[in-house]
Order: sequence, then structure tokens, then C-alpha cells
Amino acid sequence: MNKNDIQLLYRYNAWANARILNAAAKVTHDQFTAPATFPHGGLHSTLTHVLSAEWIWRRRWEGISPPAVLKPEEFRTLEALCDRWQAEERNLITFIESVPEEKLQSYFDYRTTKGQPMRNILWQVMLHVVNHGTQHRSEAAALLTDCGHSPGDIDLIVFLREQK
Repeated sequence: MNKNDIQLLYRYNAWANARILNAAAKVTHDQFTAPATFPHGGLHSTLTHVLSAEWIWRRRWEGISPPAVLKPEEFRTLEALCDRWQAEERNLITFIESVPEEKLQSYFDYRTTKGQPMRNILWQVMLHVVNHGTQHRSEAAALLTDCGHSPGDIDLIVFLREQK
């Protein structure tokens, strides 16, 4: 995987996140915070999980291993979550734009939130983050659809067609 591929995937990731967040802006606060049976709970918790994953992995790529994930309690409203997400997206894009092509093929070391040392190839984990977001955006899309606010198609091919 090369830098152009990674940049494309992260443009898609931002587009898909925006579709979910725009649909989420239409739900009530009670719908936003309602529990659900998805692995990370309802919409609030699921979206926080996606943001947290993007944040924690970027920090690891930068050589910092945060000891904990972001928690839904840190974002009492969707607006607070979106504000943090916009800042994170800028940081993520800055990292992606500045990472040298050869570094994508390199191993990087980090620690899990439990302190366990790990080592992975950068491009593989960068791909993982987008794929991980796809899973949880799909869960959020199902929750939003149940609330009457489907985000519409969030497939990569839809993004690619819109880019032409």
C-alpha cells in the first residue's frame, strides 16, 4: 500500500464519518444517548469508540501510547463530540500528509492501554483503522435508520463515484 492509497482511504473515512455525524445531528438527545445492544452500546458510545480509535492510533503512530481510550462521558453532547472529531480529523490528515512513503512499510512499536508492548507495520494498522471505523459506522447507521435518519449509503464505491 502506498501513500496515495492511504490518503484516498482517509478521505473516504472522513467522508463516511461526516455522513454519519450529519445524520446524527437530526436525532434527539435522548436518541443520541439511548442504550443499545451493539458491542459499544448506543449511538453516543459507538461514535465515541470510533473517534477514540482514530485518536489513539494516531497518537501511537506519533510515538505516544495513551494509557486509556476516550470515554462517552467526556462528550456530553453530539456537538462536543463533533468538535473533538473535527480537531482529530485535522490532526489525522496532517499526520497522513506528512508521513514519508517509506515509513508506511516500517514497523512501529507501541503499548496497548493495558501496557502490553506491540509491534506492527504502519500501513497495515492505518488500513485497520479505516476498516474498524467501517464496522462501527455501520452499527451507527443502523441505529440512525431506526431513529428515522438514515445516513444513506456509506460504501467506498459511493464515495469514489462522488469524487469523479
